[in-house]
Amino acid sequence: MEEIMKALQNIQKELNDQKIEIQKNGERVTEQVTQNITNKLEEKFAIWKEKHQTLKEKVENQERRIQFMEKQARARNIIFFGIEEGESSYKNLENNIIKFINEYLSIKLEYRDIQEVKRLGKIGDKPRPILVTFTTLGLKINILKQKNLLKDTQYYLKEDYPKYILEKRKELQKEANKEREKGNRVTIKYDKLVVVKSNNKRALPTSPEPQNYQPQQTRISQTTKKNKTKNPNSPIRRSNSVSEGFVRPGLLNYLVNKNDKNTLQHQNNENVNKNNQI
Repeated sequence: MEEIMKALQNIQKELNDQKIEIQKNGERVTEQVTQNITNKLEEKFAIWKEKHQTLKEKVENQERRIQFMEKQARARNIIFFGIEEGESSYKNLENNIIKFINEYLSIKLEYRDIQEVKRLGKIGDKPRPILVTFTTLGLKINILKQKNLLKDTQYYLKEDYPKYILEKRKELQKEANKEREKGNRVTIKYDKLVVVKSNNKRALPTSPEPQNYQPQQTRISQTTKKNKTKNPNSPIRRSNSVSEGFVRPGLLNYLVNKNDKNTLQHQNNENVNKNNQI
């Protein structure tokens, strides 16, 4: 009976060991499968991330191109506000805008100068703004220069900006107000803020000069005068200082000729001595 019990206990122990081993193998298999799945997902994620970045760059390039094309399309546009609305046809509207520009802006306009003219928005109590496309950019610029003539009237005009530019200009307007409060001059050009600082600038610090300080040119000239006074017969020396000037050609020729005469006299004296010896 005891032998049977021992045999059963051994069997139970072996079963427990096998169970533990099976659990460990299962955990290892699960971990390996999880790692493989994670690696595959990371590879696919990297591929999708690269594709997403490429598509993002393409979309950004397309947006820039669209914005550029929209800017070019609106480059010759001006929007007029406050002009009474009573025209019955396109021809009447064109006549009204030409007459308005001739009368209020002192610019002689013809039909060929206008490419397109139209009202913007829905009909309401107030006159709708008029969008005018001119045939040349120069004509648009000339009209914008004359907008100050509408200062004391109910009329005014603005450039035709895209929607995203209008939103950005609103944001820039807040910054412009802050700069004006500081006393700076501010202008908004298209989508950029141009700030001109006020003239109240702090002077640059300068190093103090010593009491016995003299300019370099003055010190050099004084040194030259002292040398001339002390040694009137001293030979002329060349100086590297620019302030002392160059040696005059006449003086240079005099020195060269003098040296040549001294050399010839020395050679003649030597020849005479040789003849006397002979």
